[in-house]
Amino acid sequence: MNQLKDTRWRQRFINFEKSFQSLSKYIDQPINTEIERAGIIQLFEIAFELSWKLMKDYLEALGFSPKSPRETIKQAYQTGLIEDGHIWIDALADRNLIVHTYDENLAKRMTGDIVLAYFPELKKLYAKLIEEL
Repeated sequence: MNQLKDTRWRQRFINFEKSFQSLSKYIDQPINTEIERAGIIQLFEIAFELSWKLMKDYLEALGFSPKSPRETIKQAYQTGLIEDGHIWIDALADRNLIVHTYDENLAKRMTGDIVLAYFPELKKLYAKLIEEL
């Protein structure tokens, strides 16, 4: 691995880890109010953004060159970095949707998806990469 690229993903991991731990702290708490939903969604947006950039840096260290979040997710799935590409693509679509549109029903659905589907995938990525540090 190129030393600079290897260092880049490791540095990105530190930021991802902080955001993942913030989300972890609140993911099991009751999410009943609009402010609680907004908080979980915001923490997820930050963790998700850092997660795909982390995957991109990791893949670049392996010699790949994905250009977009979607390409990064597909390549991460193909290389076995992530297990369920469909959930990651759904998370990307939801992240893009909630950034441009706020709707209470969408927020309620998305918080459920974050808790039940997206967070477990972030957790798997975290576990896989922490072993490589």
